[in-house]
Amino acid sequence: MNGKPLQLAERVAIVTGSTRGIGRMVALRFAREGAAVVVNGLDAAPVAATVEEIRRAGGRAAGCVGDVGRKEVAHRLVDVALGELGGLHIVVNNAGISGTARLADLTEDAFDAELRVNLRAPFLLAQAAAGRAFIPQNYGRIINVTSHAAFRGAPQKTAYAASKMGVIGMTLSWANELLKHKITVNCVAPAAWTDMMESLPDERRATLQESFTHGSVLQRLPLPEDVADSFVFLASDAAAFLTGQVLQASGQPMHLL
Repeated sequence: MNGKPLQLAERVAIVTGSTRGIGRMVALRFAREGAAVVVNGLDAAPVAATVEEIRRAGGRAAGCVGDVGRKEVAHRLVDVALGELGGLHIVVNNAGISGTARLADLTEDAFDAELRVNLRAPFLLAQAAAGRAFIPQNYGRIINVTSHAAFRGAPQKTAYAASKMGVIGMTLSWANELLKHKITVNCVAPAAWTDMMESLPDERRATLQESFTHGSVLQRLPLPEDVADSFVFLASDAAAFLTGQVLQASGQPMHLL
């Protein structure tokens, strides 16, 4: 721990999809700032490894393995936060999937699968957290994750772009509805190079590397740790006056079109 005041002391957070990439780094940064964290993923081993990493560093964490697109998993996440960590103050809806298919080839099953994880899952967890914790205690932070694909579209990403634009719509709706309960709802559109991108085809990977490097103020590949502080800020009391915002944590100028 460093000598400065911890921004998330005595807070409990759920971070979905927090065993790799941006989600993992957000969970680690939250813990470093004093929050107890519920770590989530589909597989038990990486969930346990992330929980152990937080505990070894002196933080508090608990794991919850499960598919966040299922209602019972959303409620189990809240159960773990309340039962094992003693409360719930922050939800980060980070888990997501992205397929690639031409419009002519995109199947209904593939379309539905992306919307289930990227759009339905944030709804289910936000609903459970708001109803069981945030509204009764008159306090909460909901941080959703969108994508630049929501603003600009992306070739062969019909379902992904649609789901991420839907996340923005839900963010704005919840921000208005939950204002009276002192619950802020914001959205982050991050850009970071994660291990998942290493599995892309060579040509696509090279194009993205070029775009990420030369399109960024950092003039290098942005990493998960470069965007994690944006989540800490929105989860903290420093952002108490912000709600219904979309923060483009990309190192690039904002593009509306």
